[in-house]
Amino acid sequence: MKRERGRGKGKVRSRAAFVIADEGLVENVRYIPSPNCDERPAGCAIDLLVIHYISLPPGAFGGSGIIDLFTNRLDPAAHPDYAGLAGLRVSSHFLVRRGGELIQFVPCAKRAWHAGESSWKGRRRCNDFSIGIEMEGTGEVPFTDAQYERLAALARALTARYPIADSVGHSDVAPGRKHDPGPRFDWPRYRRLLQAGRRKRP
Repeated sequence: MKRERGRGKGKVRSRAAFVIADEGLVENVRYIPSPNCDERPAGCAIDLLVIHYISLPPGAFGGSGIIDLFTNRLDPAAHPDYAGLAGLRVSSHFLVRRGGELIQFVPCAKRAWHAGESSWKGRRRCNDFSIGIEMEGTGEVPFTDAQYERLAALARALTARYPIADSVGHSDVAPGRKHDPGPRFDWPRYRRLLQAGRRKRP
């Protein structure tokens, strides 16, 4: 299994701090625009984080498959598992690579196409009011220390910038249809890192 030793190309004030510009782009982080997005409904507050996992090909890390999928450049003939993805138009706001590199595909102000048919606390169409974060991985292997650190740092920045009320998994907003981020995602660890970082703020 190929693993990417990401170097965290996003140069930030510190590894634990991100700055989000007015348009919803994280400063000094690699940005690869995805066409798979549109405008959020007028007056819709961004108050939910939805965490996913993804690997392309399944179980392989570090390649271009995820980027190609989110930018509509994935060749269905490049791998047997890609055939079912032909014509699929999906995206996420962010991807956290195995080594901790953060990539942004959609500005936070726009609606990424990540959750599909979904609902949370009685509200449908979670894409309208959520930010999608993909963790490079599968439901079978643990996520890396660097991923948890980077995810928590990003989540702190997002909750400081937007009225985020909840962090949930794709499986929470689409139960029975989706299973990510899966049983190997350590929710207590994520929440501890999130709180610890908040306590360190001056």
